[in-house]
Amino acid sequence: MNNYFVHPQAIVESNEIGRDTRIWAFSHILPNAKIGSNCNINDHTFIENDVEIGNNVTVKSGVYIWDGVTIKDNVFIGPNVTFTNDLRPRSKQYPSEFLKTVLEEWVSIGANSTIIAGNTIGKYAMIGAGSLVTKNVPNNTLWYGNPAKFKAYICNCGEKLNNNLLCLICRKKYILSKDVLIQQ
Repeated sequence: MNNYFVHPQAIVESNEIGRDTRIWAFSHILPNAKIGSNCNINDHTFIENDVEIGNNVTVKSGVYIWDGVTIKDNVFIGPNVTFTNDLRPRSKQYPSEFLKTVLEEWVSIGANSTIIAGNTIGKYAMIGAGSLVTKNVPNNTLWYGNPAKFKAYICNCGEKLNNNLLCLICRKKYILSKDVLIQQ
């Protein structure tokens, strides 16, 4: 007996699904995909073989996750987010290895964003809806636009930091060290 939920209209070929994960209708999970515990995989999703998804991840409807994508714990992926895995795609011509895309812990990706292959989105980063991510995104930053551009530093709680790198909501203070935001 599985310790996770699969809707009767979903196709789940993988045996590596964590406890309390929910997989909803019209989702298709290929045999070598790995999905952690307490995830919510919404309707109309597709997860390819060389994909690893951590714990407590939400994947909203209409998201296809291709080979080469790693999604770490507590990530939110909004509806219709697009991932790519090949910078020079041709029909029936496959690279020897797909580019690796990594979403670090606590990343949030807004609806209808596109994540170009080979990039890493750092911990607690937030990508605004409809954005095109074409390069690595540092931790604790907010990016949006086409192409996505840096807009602000953000707290682990998701709020923008003020000019002194202080969160006025939860009162956490940060410092910038070698272009990396570090909580004090």
